[in-house]
Amino acid sequence: MDHRSRAISAAGALFFDTAGRILLVEPTCKPNWDIPGGMVEKGETPSEACRREIAEELGLHREPGRLLVADWAPHRDDDRILFIFEGGTLTTSDEIRLQASELKSCEWVTPAEAARRLIPRLARRVAEALLAVESGETRYLEHGVSSPNK
Repeated sequence: MDHRSRAISAAGALFFDTAGRILLVEPTCKPNWDIPGGMVEKGETPSEACRREIAEELGLHREPGRLLVADWAPHRDDDRILFIFEGGTLTTSDEIRLQASELKSCEWVTPAEAARRLIPRLARRVAEALLAVESGETRYLEHGVSSPNK
């Protein structure tokens, strides 16, 4: 039996509007709201995956900003390493074109509303990403909780 730890990765971006609201997306493949992003493919870096997913899901061609959060999370199959990058501010001139096969809709919400709509582990990760935006630091998390050894 192979007892080596395995991890898969995902990367997303935290986008803001000019009012400070966060962009959430409603995926077609799961019942919960999410932030834009997706799985890192073999041979792809997390920032490359973030850039690709933003283009695929939102039709936006943007470079991800700085890394806000790296979060190790246990999972029943393989553990996960999840990254959130700074997406920047989108203005009314930015055109979001949702990929209908992946996303039903998107919505700008306050941080408090995001905390209510997101599943708990993602809500913790987004809350830490908001702290990282304010502090200018990258946050290392373990299952959405700031590690004492950061």
